[in-house]
Amino acid sequence: MFLLGFFAFLCTLTIAHLLMWYRLGQFILKYRLPLLIILAALTGFMAYHASKVQLSYDFTRAIPLNNPKYKAYQEFRKKFGEDGNLLVIGIQTEKLFEEKTFNAYYDLQRELKKIKGVDDIISIPSAINLVKVPETEKLKADTIFPDRILSQAAIDSASAVFFNLPFYEHLLYNPETKAWLMGLRINKDLMATKARVAVVACISKLADDFGKENNLTVYKSGLPLIRTEIAVMIANEMKFFLLASVVLSALILLLFFRSFSVMVLSLVVVAIGVVWSMGTIQLLGYKISLLTALIPPLVVVIGIPNCIYFFNKFHVAWNETGNKKESLVAMVDKMGIVTLFCNVAAAIGFAVFALTQSQILKEFGLVAGINIMALFFISLVLIPAVLSFLPAPKSRHTKYLDNPRLNRWLDRLERWSLNHRKLIYSITGVVVAFSVVGIFQLKSEGFIVDDLPKSDKIFTDLKFFEKNFKGVMPLEIVVDTKKKQGVTRNLNNLERIDSLSQYLATIPDIARPLSIAEGLKFAKQAFFDGDRANYSMPSSYDLPALSQYLSFKGDSANGKNSLAKLVSTFMDSTKQQARISVSMADIGSHRLPGLLDSITVRANQLFDKEKFDIQLTGTSVTFLEGSRFIINGLKESIFWAFLLIALCMFYLFRSARILVCSLIPNIIPLMITAGVMGWVGIALKPSTVLVFSVALGIAIDVTIRFLVNFKQELPHYKYDMKQTVIETIHSTGISIIYTSMVLIAGFVIFYFSEFGGTKALGWLTSLTLVTATFTNLVLLPAILISFIRIKK
Repeated sequence: MFLLGFFAFLCTLTIAHLLMWYRLGQFILKYRLPLLIILAALTGFMAYHASKVQLSYDFTRAIPLNNPKYKAYQEFRKKFGEDGNLLVIGIQTEKLFEEKTFNAYYDLQRELKKIKGVDDIISIPSAINLVKVPETEKLKADTIFPDRILSQAAIDSASAVFFNLPFYEHLLYNPETKAWLMGLRINKDLMATKARVAVVACISKLADDFGKENNLTVYKSGLPLIRTEIAVMIANEMKFFLLASVVLSALILLLFFRSFSVMVLSLVVVAIGVVWSMGTIQLLGYKISLLTALIPPLVVVIGIPNCIYFFNKFHVAWNETGNKKESLVAMVDKMGIVTLFCNVAAAIGFAVFALTQSQILKEFGLVAGINIMALFFISLVLIPAVLSFLPAPKSRHTKYLDNPRLNRWLDRLERWSLNHRKLIYSITGVVVAFSVVGIFQLKSEGFIVDDLPKSDKIFTDLKFFEKNFKGVMPLEIVVDTKKKQGVTRNLNNLERIDSLSQYLATIPDIARPLSIAEGLKFAKQAFFDGDRANYSMPSSYDLPALSQYLSFKGDSANGKNSLAKLVSTFMDSTKQQARISVSMADIGSHRLPGLLDSITVRANQLFDKEKFDIQLTGTSVTFLEGSRFIINGLKESIFWAFLLIALCMFYLFRSARILVCSLIPNIIPLMITAGVMGWVGIALKPSTVLVFSVALGIAIDVTIRFLVNFKQELPHYKYDMKQTVIETIHSTGISIIYTSMVLIAGFVIFYFSEFGGTKALGWLTSLTLVTATFTNLVLLPAILISFIRIKK
């Protein structure tokens, strides 16, 4: 469908070419007022929808909706509830059970429980003990620590009971490091709304206040906090980068053109583009994600070169004719096709992401592609129409066309291309060889919080929980017995579940597993009067006496205590499926597949494949699958970008040789960037693979600008290749250098992001554009002179 649309677009271009750009320029000037009114009305419509755009809090959209692992994860959530809604608060102290500290800790839990959106809290103050009632021989759940201000004696007595319960060891505390954990389950419906920001902020404030009052460092983590904090950072960064890109572009335009009106008009063009991009997000039913948040500043960065191309040609034509109307028509005539194909190439670089299977990439590609093309039509209508109302440019406005310093550099480029082609080819060969070696050192690896700086509190707090509790990233193993009551009516099945849990506990990066087996061990200990030695799996003799506790009915079912809520989620309602729930470290996409494979192998040893189905799911699994889809999708997008851009170039120049010549100066910068990534150890991951197709789509603009001008100048110089190349270097060099500087400066601002991926997008794309500028102004002219022969 996408390719059909692309070819239909090329047919439209052919028709437009037949109608001639000169006539289009005349049409725009003749009907400038109606066109401006239509543009204003459309912008108002888009602004209305842009005002309704929302932030996305869903981080699972990297996987296609029809993917088996995505379906399994959704089925798990339906049966067992949300796995990624636990927010954890940690402290490390030897004084927790001192009267002042413990009562303050208890008060913290009470205050947190009052927050709307906190469904439940499991912590030491709310810990439950199962106690056997002698008269009935049944177990009842009692709170270990009474809900009141406790004396030191009461705390000491209750803590002795608590430490006698192995169930909580390494779950709520680490006895070796004296680290203590409080877990808050956040309402799953609230997790997908803006209200989560206020809830997480309130939780953080209460926790931090507790830390200050008791002179303790408080650590906070869990997916609700991580996702919320990242979403807030995205929103703040979008505002910063948008403002920074506008200010930087304004300064560069003012420096180049020395014209306030040119600067303002250019900013109006990109401002309309930004409004349209935000409106498009809303109209398509999307929300602002980590990727789509980059589109508004990208619109600014890509839109400014459009303006520079048009203004540059207008000023050149004005110097030649001195007639404003003729100059404006000439601007559209000469630069319309160039700017159109530059935008087509840039749009392709982004739109190819719509061909991937990742939903988040599809949204980014579609919105970016649409609005880059919209930028062309905005600038095509607005610039000549508004310029026709403004006074003619003054001499200071066109002074940049005769920049002595730039002209000296262009003279050097001319001499290199004419006289040192062998040296250019030799240096290029060495650089390419160096890059190829670096490419072979590239590795593919991503982490859930990979893009955060190592000094960020989200990252450092996560490491605290990984060190003391082996992590907070959810991993779920679902055991399907294929029979109703299959979990509880067969002791062998329960023992197999416990055996798999014990295997998981031996893996260094996995925290202590929780399953129905742990609930039975707890119940057995209580049945034998709290004897710690009886915290073990019940025998066939014990099981009938404990069977009533497998359902956790009564007060437990009504949610009267946190333990019952926790244990009741270990089976589905039919007791056909059991869940083993673990938290793990963020070990990265390189090591995670091996770990999951080892778990699968052990599970297959314990459970007969014909009688049981074993499913590994949870956020950790969906992250791995999402990373795989994004990286593979981005690799495919690079292929499609090359193919579609090559088709555009072939359509534009109708020459296979020129097509090859146009691709070489753009492939080499990508190879250099990939080589640099390999040499400096930057891994291939969703955020860095993005660079290549984006940079290709933008860098090819320089090639199009050079080659179109080269083609236009050939007849004027009687098809003399050397003379035409010299003239093309001088006539396009200044605008190419200026637009490259704008693009490079625009992408450099992304380097100041707090996200590693956005930072990488900034400096790696800038590196690609720098090298592309050199290859297009040095290598491309040399190749044209050496290998292209065009007959009259």
